[in-house]
Amino acid sequence: MIEAEYDPEDIDWFRSIPFFAVHVVAIVGVFLVPPSWPLVALAVGLYLVRMWAIIVGYHRYFSHRSFKTSRAFQLVMAIVGLAAVQKGPLWWAAHHRHHHRHSDQHGDVHSPIVRDMLWAHVGWIVSRQYCNTEHQRVRDLMKFPELRWLDRHHLVVPLTAGGLLWAIFGFEAFIWGGIVSTVALWHGTFTINSLAHVIGRRRFQTKDNSRNSFVLSMITLGEGWHNNHHYYPGSARQGFYWWEIDIGYYSLKFLELFGIVWDINEPPKRVLDKGRGRPAEKPEAAAA
Repeated sequence: MIEAEYDPEDIDWFRSIPFFAVHVVAIVGVFLVPPSWPLVALAVGLYLVRMWAIIVGYHRYFSHRSFKTSRAFQLVMAIVGLAAVQKGPLWWAAHHRHHHRHSDQHGDVHSPIVRDMLWAHVGWIVSRQYCNTEHQRVRDLMKFPELRWLDRHHLVVPLTAGGLLWAIFGFEAFIWGGIVSTVALWHGTFTINSLAHVIGRRRFQTKDNSRNSFVLSMITLGEGWHNNHHYYPGSARQGFYWWEIDIGYYSLKFLELFGIVWDINEPPKRVLDKGRGRPAEKPEAAAA
């Protein structure tokens, strides 16, 4: 259970074998299959598509419900997100909601402040404490049987996608597009759990140590404006000002033009005003 004490020895080594094996294959693979422009382009393209599904779908939609969309597009975001091999949308959202409730406090599942950087970055992923989905935290999502099925069978999509990649484009494409790209995607995503609570600047006073980082935002399509996000987590826009590049938010505004998404939550004027030089005394109250 999430409320259990942290135990650095509580690593589920057997269940984590595939996770470590993919890292080994990625390292060996770049030597066995020399890079070429088409292979690098494939890896980068699949990184960006799946990063988008994680930050817009898993994070801003499933975890925070910061915009609305159809049930059909909700399913699309879930399926593409599953290809990122970060378990199901219910598992992801449940743990993330818990993180916001206890951010950098006792009980936070991946705090570099409470534990350490390695734990926050990857240790909690391979801990047996957090294998299961905390269904009580995602009751709003549990009403969709397709999401429950995908969450239980979260390996079906990535295994199918990897098999098709190999069958259609060959072994070289599988190594770069399926393995190398996935490892890069994992650690790109994990930087928000670890580095975004350690490096960067703090615009807002929050109960945690969240920070804003341009570099991390470039790696994650806008997630690096993490102090903004922790101050007002209900916003689909995390780069609050025009100079804070937030590709995830821009993509939502584009989809809004076609009626694919709507009711996009944005930070209110009082929050933007505080960020321009009047620090808040307390964190802004907003739905997580």
